[in-house]
Amino acid sequence: MKKNRVLFLTQAALIAALYVVITVLGAAWSFGQVQIRLSEMLTILPVFTPAAIPGLFAGCLIGNILGGAVLPDIVFGSLATLAAALLTYALRRKSLVICCIPPIALNAAVVPFVLKYAYGVNLPIPFMMLTVGAGELISAGVLGVLLGRVLKKNPRIFGAEVSQH
Repeated sequence: MKKNRVLFLTQAALIAALYVVITVLGAAWSFGQVQIRLSEMLTILPVFTPAAIPGLFAGCLIGNILGGAVLPDIVFGSLATLAAALLTYALRRKSLVICCIPPIALNAAVVPFVLKYAYGVNLPIPFMMLTVGAGELISAGVLGVLLGRVLKKNPRIFGAEVSQH
């Protein structure tokens, strides 16, 4: 029991740290109305471990803080990531393509409002939904699915067998 808790916390912390490092290193592309946040490829990880749920939430929260985000972005962006992680976990028995839909959809729906009302970006919300959604499609959809395929070939990475959808 204690070993499982340690493994869970270790995985969550590692995922959070990876998310933060990738976000901060790619800060030039991680923020703004056109963004490709490469760390969003990690949003596929709830398919492999429930530890990814708090890991992604903490990583997004810390990444947003270190990236200089304003408070509404820190709060709502991180909550969107948490909701996406929970939904991805709920879909974990589906195909990887289906599992990458929650982060794409939630970020495309939430981030444009944050950009408009927290940062004062003077672009139409539907346009920003397309730009943010396109960036998420690249990071969570394309890169996330590629990462997921690699991890499915190496199921021992997270210490458990994973369905081969």
